[in-house]
Amino acid sequence: MSSFRFLHAADLHLDSPLRGLERHDGLSMERIRDASRRALDKMVDAAIAHEVAFVVIAGDLYDGNWKTISTGRYMAHALGRLIRHGIRVFLLQGNHDAASILTRDLPLQAGIDRFPSRKPGSFTMDTLRVALHGQSFAERHVPHDMTPAYPPPVEGYFNIGVLHTSLSGHGQHETYAPCTPEGLRAKSYDYWALGHVHERMILNDGTPIVYPGVLQGRHIRETGEKGVVLVTVEDHVVKAIEPISCDVVRWTDKSFDCTAIVHEAELHQRLGTLFQETARAHPDHLCVMRLTLTGETVLHDRLRRQGPVLREAVQHLAAMSGGEIELEKLVLQTHPPVGESADRAPVTDDTALAALIHRATQDPDLLEDIGQDLDLCLKTLSLGDIAPGSLLDRIDKRDWTAILPFIEEALCEKLAGEHESDRGDRRQTELSPGDMP
Repeated sequence: MSSFRFLHAADLHLDSPLRGLERHDGLSMERIRDASRRALDKMVDAAIAHEVAFVVIAGDLYDGNWKTISTGRYMAHALGRLIRHGIRVFLLQGNHDAASILTRDLPLQAGIDRFPSRKPGSFTMDTLRVALHGQSFAERHVPHDMTPAYPPPVEGYFNIGVLHTSLSGHGQHETYAPCTPEGLRAKSYDYWALGHVHERMILNDGTPIVYPGVLQGRHIRETGEKGVVLVTVEDHVVKAIEPISCDVVRWTDKSFDCTAIVHEAELHQRLGTLFQETARAHPDHLCVMRLTLTGETVLHDRLRRQGPVLREAVQHLAAMSGGEIELEKLVLQTHPPVGESADRAPVTDDTALAALIHRATQDPDLLEDIGQDLDLCLKTLSLGDIAPGSLLDRIDKRDWTAILPFIEEALCEKLAGEHESDRGDRRQTELSPGDMP
């Protein structure tokens, strides 16, 4: 009985630019930017450690045109390590690779095979009796099903179909080379190695149809473990499909319910517990978290007024977790208590002011009057170009939910007699627009 193992990877997106992270204070930017390279190293290490016969990469090795030539050289070095250990590599170019002129023209050494783009092509490994069939993208957008042109299976061989596809518009991914599971299984192959969808997905009802997912999560919408799959074949039958983690930065999106929490000390204690549990769950990763505070709590107004001070406190709690946890974004979605629960909140000048400002946002006539007054004021000023997302931009767009909390915080600071130096310190770590409630 013959047996072998192979590694199925896709969507490496080496040196992905990771746009927009600069807006978030306190992140280890260099480690995050380097994560795709470290994940590629772990993929190669896994292939060598498990003594696989070959590696299949089902598209999007890169993220389009390279920023520097070092991107291509790093990939070449990784593939060279596989060849040096006797592991063959089969590459298929996806939509992102097709957008790169350099990628299409790269020379390849013996032992690395790239599927053609003009029509489907096949490669065989006669000693293992394996045949692989696939077609690379010639253009970034492929609106039609490519599989009808794929060749029939090679009789007596273990046949693998390799395809970069959205599989009939799966999830939030753009539609590329759409097809159906029924259409894929009709080809009578033994395994379908897919790429493009960044979530791991294994359809094992009949011929296995597998997305290994993205090699390394790139942003907060790509949460959880990422990596490749290890496939074990015995006597031309798939016996096991095992996920292998390759990511070094792990993205998490947590929602924390503040309902019934009355004191800040209790909030800090429970958040500390959340961070400790997260650190234990991801002991070998830099964990980048988006934290959303939700629920009905008497602390609502106090949390809103704290602004960047609250973010700083949460970052300190994360740093004391015993692991490596950093805050991508803090989102406030709490709301004040109603009815009898509101009576338990201590009434002070600043909480009364906060309540007054909150009521103002619900009064359309008052907001219209304020808008007219602002129009008269703004017409007398020479503002030049207004920066997108700035306070003036929000005023110009009448974005009251973003404007009034700034006014509330400033007035409450005046009432509290806060010193000028303290206010200066508070402003230095300003929340991004997405962090504001």
